[in-house]
Amino acid sequence: MLEIYATRLTFFLAFTLGFAYQGFALTIAKSDILLHIVSQCVDPKVENYCSQCISPRLDANCGGVSECKKSTDVWAINNQYAAIRDIKMCGCPAGFIHGLAMPRDIVSGVEDPRRQEGIWLFAWDVALERLEPQSIALVVNPPSQRSQHQLHVHLLRLDNNARGKFAEYPHDFVQNLDQIWMTASRLASAKGLNEYGVLLARTSSQQYIVVVTPDSPEAAFTKWSCD
Repeated sequence: MLEIYATRLTFFLAFTLGFAYQGFALTIAKSDILLHIVSQCVDPKVENYCSQCISPRLDANCGGVSECKKSTDVWAINNQYAAIRDIKMCGCPAGFIHGLAMPRDIVSGVEDPRRQEGIWLFAWDVALERLEPQSIALVVNPPSQRSQHQLHVHLLRLDNNARGKFAEYPHDFVQNLDQIWMTASRLASAKGLNEYGVLLARTSSQQYIVVVTPDSPEAAFTKWSCD
C-alpha cells in the first residue's frame, strides 16, 4: 500500500510523467515530488510555471493537460499551506476522498522541529468541505512508512472499525487544534516511540482524539484507497 523507498532515486519526470515544456526536462528525486508540487505547482503565478511544474493545475493552461494523474487539483491555498487531491483519487468513484495538506515551506515530516500546529486546523477546515465531521481522519505517517520527504497530512475517511481500535494505542483528548504535535510528541515519548504516526479525529462537537502509532495510521484506521 505505502511505497517505501530505500534510496532517493532520481529520475526524469519529463519522461515518466510525459511533461516536456519548452525543451525542459525536470530531474527530481521521487521522494521530493510533493515538495516540488507544493513549491512549483500549486500557484500558477510562479515564474515559468508551465515549464517548471511536472503536474500543473488544470486551470493553468499548460498545453492542454487534462489527465487526473498528470495534473494538480488545488483544494485550498494560503501563504503557509496548500491542500490538493491525492493521486489515489484518480479513477475512483465520486464519493471517495483522499487529499493532502502540506506546508509551503520545507518541512520533512512528523520528526521535523519546523512543523507548525496551524496545519491541523487548515487541514480540518479543508476536510470539512468534503466529509462529515465524525468521519474525518487526519493522518501523518511515520518517517519509515512514507514515500515523500515533505510533510503531508492525509485527509481521509475513517474506516468502519477505526474507533473501536483507538484504545489499543496511546491517545489523548484535546479541545483545540493548536496542540496536536505537542500532544502526539508527549504520547510518543511516554511510550518510548522513537518514530511514530499521528491520527486526529473528532469524538464530540467540543473534543478531538489524538492517537499515535508505531506503524502507519493511514493503514490502521482509514479508507485510504478505493481499490
